[in-house]
Amino acid sequence: MALLETSIIVALVGAGLNGGLFFIFSNCVMRSFEEMPDGEGMRAMQIINRRILNPMFLGVFAGTALVSLVVAVLAVMDRPPGSGFAVAGAACYLLGGFGVTAVGNVPLNNRLDQASIDTEHGRMLWKRYLRDWTRWNHVRTVFCIAAVPLLALAL
Repeated sequence: MALLETSIIVALVGAGLNGGLFFIFSNCVMRSFEEMPDGEGMRAMQIINRRILNPMFLGVFAGTALVSLVVAVLAVMDRPPGSGFAVAGAACYLLGGFGVTAVGNVPLNNRLDQASIDTEHGRMLWKRYLRDWTRWNHVRTVFCIAAVPLLALAL
């Protein structure tokens, strides 16, 4: 199996794993936090944001970005049949999955980490966080899920 095909398969699996994780957060986790008393939901999210920074998650999340970059470069250089799908799928993950996380979700996570529910500022921040973080999460979910069939079509 050629390097491009192997890279596409790895990127496809990574995009699917990340898209599934993001989907669960949009569909279940964030809605559950909204139903919890503010302090409990906020504290749970702060813990999750710290725990998710582990080698397994970061390996899949950042590794998929790296492999997606390899897919895009190889597809442009080699121009095999399906290369347009490969570039589109890789771009969906790189820009919509990885990029949105970096510019949308992570800054919100960093602000939440410094906040306390015991202050008016912290309570207001949590309300905005639930809305804004979930919106960004919907965006990255759609892009990660879109990457999967695009990468599959590239094969």
